[in-house]
Amino acid sequence: MKKVYGSAAEALDGLLHDGMFIAAGGFGLCGIPELLLQAIKEAGTKDLTFASNNAGVDDFGIGILLQTKQVKKMISSYVGENKEFMNQYLGGELELEFNPQGTLAERMRAGGSGIPGFYTKTGVGTRIAEGKEHKDFDGETYILERALIADVSLVKAWKADDTGNLIFRKTARNFNPPAAMCGRTCVAEVEEIVPRGSLDPDQIHLPGIYVHRLIQGEHEKRIEQRTNRQKEEAS
Repeated sequence: MKKVYGSAAEALDGLLHDGMFIAAGGFGLCGIPELLLQAIKEAGTKDLTFASNNAGVDDFGIGILLQTKQVKKMISSYVGENKEFMNQYLGGELELEFNPQGTLAERMRAGGSGIPGFYTKTGVGTRIAEGKEHKDFDGETYILERALIADVSLVKAWKADDTGNLIFRKTARNFNPPAAMCGRTCVAEVEEIVPRGSLDPDQIHLPGIYVHRLIQGEHEKRIEQRTNRQKEEAS
């Protein structure tokens, strides 16, 4: 089965529709599937629900889709770096389902593992627990969290072979593996595609069985918080 496509638009052809649910990898500005998100912006697909740790910043990541009002709902953990996100949420234009980071990652992983839900202590006694089933185990209260299954997963990796085996670079792995697992179709963008058999099996972070489509492209290397200190004068 062909997995390598020539562009982000080609890789997403036939997958996009209004009102769809997308899981996206990334943490802050690290490991963001930027080329695929740009292709969605250009396609004009709207009323989207995204499951992602955060929404990038105003002009990068999912933030570019917030600017064009293509996102209807976010299932996220952290939204503090995106003013457009804040403005739309406070203005009632954007739905938000807050998830603790570990809960969000596990909801994605569970969806890809055929597990419909799981119990966790995280969020008990807070607004996170409102409306959810509570159950006691060994004298402790837990809440039921449901798995996430997305129409499409978008992820970013460092290297891949043509079968879709992925290697992530350092912290850019973040939410990408669980996001990839929970999509009915997973599309990955990578910096380099290498010949089949050249990747060390022990170094593969995500098996190609989870990846259905693949592109290679140039990626922007952003620094989220840049701090400069003036050089101290010699005494």
